Amino acid sequence: MPENVSAVPRKDLTPVDVSIMVVGIVLGIGIFKTPSLVARYAGDETVFVSLWLLGGLITVIGSVCYAELGSARPDAGGEYAFLREAYGSKVALLFAWARCTVIQPGAIAAAAFVMGDYANVVRPLGAPGPGIYALASVVVFTLVNHVGTTPGKLVQKAVEVIVVLSMLGIVVSAFVARVPEPGAGTPQTTSWGGAGLAMMFILLTYGGWNEAAYLSGELQDARRNMARALVVGVLVVVAVSLAINFAYLHVLGLDGIRDSEAVGAAMMRVVAGDTGATVMSVVIVLSTLTTLNGLIITGARSSYALGRDVGALRSVGTWRRQGSTPANALLLQGAVSAVLVVFGAFTRTGFRTMVAYTSPVFWFFMLLVALSLYVFRRRETGGESHYRVPLYPVTPALFALSCLWVLCSSLLDAGRGSVVGVAVLLAGTPLLFLRAPRPR
Repeated sequence: MPENVSAVPRKDLTPVDVSIMVVGIVLGIGIFKTPSLVARYAGDETVFVSLWLLGGLITVIGSVCYAELGSARPDAGGEYAFLREAYGSKVALLFAWARCTVIQPGAIAAAAFVMGDYANVVRPLGAPGPGIYALASVVVFTLVNHVGTTPGKLVQKAVEVIVVLSMLGIVVSAFVARVPEPGAGTPQTTSWGGAGLAMMFILLTYGGWNEAAYLSGELQDARRNMARALVVGVLVVVAVSLAINFAYLHVLGLDGIRDSEAVGAAMMRVVAGDTGATVMSVVIVLSTLTTLNGLIITGARSSYALGRDVGALRSVGTWRRQGSTPANALLLQGAVSAVLVVFGAFTRTGFRTMVAYTSPVFWFFMLLVALSLYVFRRRETGGESHYRVPLYPVTPALFALSCLWVLCSSLLDAGRGSVVGVAVLLAGTPLLFLRAPRPR
C-alpha cells in the first residue's frame, strides 16, 4: 500500500502498552551506571538511600504533571505540542530542533553505548566492539520500527518481561546468597553541591518516563487512561530501582559501590562468581535494548509533529498508513543517532559524552513544560473533563524547582559536552526567523 500523507496516528495503544513502554525506557542504563557516582557524593548509607527516595518522589510528581498535560491534550507531538500551545510556535520550533539534534539522538546513542560495553563482555569483538554493537543496535531497531508500530511494540513487551523478571531474580539472589558482610561505608560530608550532582545522576536514572507524552495521541481514551498508564509505569520503575540499590548495599556496601565502575557486574561476581557477572551482563544488554527501542519509538514522534506543522519539512511529517508509523522521521532520527555513535566511538567516552551533551538542553525545556501547566490552567473556562494534578499549584511548583536545580547542576558540572549541546541548540535559532509553523 503506498504512503498516505493524510494518514493519522491510530489509537492502538492500551494503558498496559504505555506502562510497559515507560518501564522499558527507564529501566535500561542508569541503574547499572549511576549508583557508584551517587555513592561518591553521599556521606553515608542513609544519605544514599534518602537521595534515591527523593529522586523517586520528584519523578512521581513530574509524572502526575505530565499526566494532566497528556490527558488534556493527547497528541503524538508530546512536549512539542504542549510548548507550542503554551508559548507559541517559535519556542516549540526551537524545542523540536533541540529534540531532533540533541536530546533524543543523544539519549539513543547513550543507551547504545551502554549496550555495546556489556555486549562486548558477553561476546568480545576487541577494542572497536562497543562501537560496532552500538551502531548495529541503532540501525536494527530503527528498521524494526520503520516496518511498523506493532512489531516495535511486541519487541518491547517481550524483552521487558524478560528484563523485569531477571532483575527481580538478581535482587532475590543478592539477599539469599551467603556473602561476606560488607563493612560500614567511610563517612564523609555531603555538601549541597554534591547533593545536586547526585540528584542529576539519580534523575537521569529515573529519566525517560516523559516519553509517554509522545504516545498520548495513540493511547486509547487518553483523557481517562494517561494518568493511570504513566503513574503505574513510574511506580514500577522507582520500586525496582530502589530494590536494586538495596541489593547493591547489602552485597557491596557503600564503599564497594563507590569503588565500582560496573556495580551490577561487581555485585553478581560476589554472589555467583564470573558466571553471575556474565548473566548480569546479558540482562543489562537486554535492558538497554528495551531502552533503545522505546526511545526510538517515541523520539520520531516529535520530528513527525514538526514536519506536520512546518510546510518545508512536510516529508518528515508523513505518517505512513502501512504499519502506522512516522517512517521518514524514524529514518532521520536514526541517521543523526548513528552519527553521534560514530563520534562517541572516536572519543572513547561515549556514554559520559552523550550525558553531558543532552542534560542542560533537556532540563531547560523540561522546566518550560512544568511551567506550562500554570499557563493552561489560567486559560481554562471550566467544565473541562480530564485528569488534574493533585495539590495544585504546589505540585507543579515543586517539579519546576527540581528541574531548575538539575539544570544548574548540569551546567556547572557536565563540562565541555554540555557546551557542545548548548551550542547545537543555539545553532538552531536562525530557524526561528525563517518560517514559523503553520497553524493547525
